[in-house]
Amino acid sequence: MADQRLGLIMHGVTGRMGYNQHLVRSILAIRDQGGVQLSNGDRLVVDPIIVGRDAEKIERLAKKHNIARWSADLDAALANPDDTVFFDAGTTLMRASLLEKALAAGKHVYCEKPTSDSLEVALNLAKTARASGLKHGVVQDKLFLPGLLKLKMLRDSGFFGDILSVRGEFGYWVFEGDWQPAQRPSWNYRKADGGGIILDMLCHWRYVLDNLFGEVQAVSCLGATHIPERVDEKGNRFKADTDDAAYATFQLEGGVVAQINSSWTTRVRRDDLVTFHVDGTHGSAVAGLHKCWTQHRVNTPKPVWNPDQPQTMNFFADWEEVPDNWPAQNGFKAQWEMFLRHVAEDAPWPYGLEAGAKGVQLAELGLQSWAERRWLDVPKLTF
Repeated sequence: MADQRLGLIMHGVTGRMGYNQHLVRSILAIRDQGGVQLSNGDRLVVDPIIVGRDAEKIERLAKKHNIARWSADLDAALANPDDTVFFDAGTTLMRASLLEKALAAGKHVYCEKPTSDSLEVALNLAKTARASGLKHGVVQDKLFLPGLLKLKMLRDSGFFGDILSVRGEFGYWVFEGDWQPAQRPSWNYRKADGGGIILDMLCHWRYVLDNLFGEVQAVSCLGATHIPERVDEKGNRFKADTDDAAYATFQLEGGVVAQINSSWTTRVRRDDLVTFHVDGTHGSAVAGLHKCWTQHRVNTPKPVWNPDQPQTMNFFADWEEVPDNWPAQNGFKAQWEMFLRHVAEDAPWPYGLEAGAKGVQLAELGLQSWAERRWLDVPKLTF
């Protein structure tokens, strides 16, 4: 058994997602566990260099986590032939140009989503990556969550019978920033900076629906800007000019109907910050980030509608939790390990930049549906 080094350029790791999920809980966790085991018994050892515009901030981050290499010069990092993978978790508006530059430098690329705010740009990026022969991928983190892995297991086992419908509820109250600090960055609410929940979340719902319940064939979406004014990180008030909530319905292949609400202006009274309720002819399930509950048709109660009397049935008690029969790890880390094996030994990998373009396509159609107040078909993309 031997160690194989993989040099990794990480950009955008000072932001919340890039720092917590990708740097600390994924790459540094992989480093600290000794790498990723390959099929031949070798260990793939990651050697990251973190890159950002703020040299002092990057240096502090490197020292805090014992990262040997850091730089404020992205071009110099891309010029180093010893680093073969580039990762980006920076802003949406910069992503496509950064990935194109990395591909031109001969780097394999992996990135957060959305890959762009424009389908044309996302499509061209995917085509460029495919033509290059380099490895490429986009984060599809929710597919690796324990709750959704349990939904997949139920689907694969035939538990649902014929799936009829999916109802998703995502979101929580994001404070306006005045009397309590906001827990999301202010750019999320500025269109010019790539903000908006439709662009953010419909990219997620595309890969969740496509992979678990059926390809998305049509969409109807209504957006809203419920909170018109917010306060930024410096205490300045600004106009929120993009959507902070989206109410979308999707038609999937096989006749499945999906409805997903996404909101940063809702207060949570459900099992988790995101839940998926799946109804089928033989059974139903409700999954959150980690837990999943089921109700089979033989265990389904028979309520009777009677608005004149208080409800006596405890509907939550009629559901059974799916056990944790396998060890669950961080979903971002699980996908990172899968991508690293893809780079090192060409292990299977279905989540290329084509998947990123599909997500941007659905977000763009969602915005168009809102503007035109109508259903829109989702055409097949060609790469």
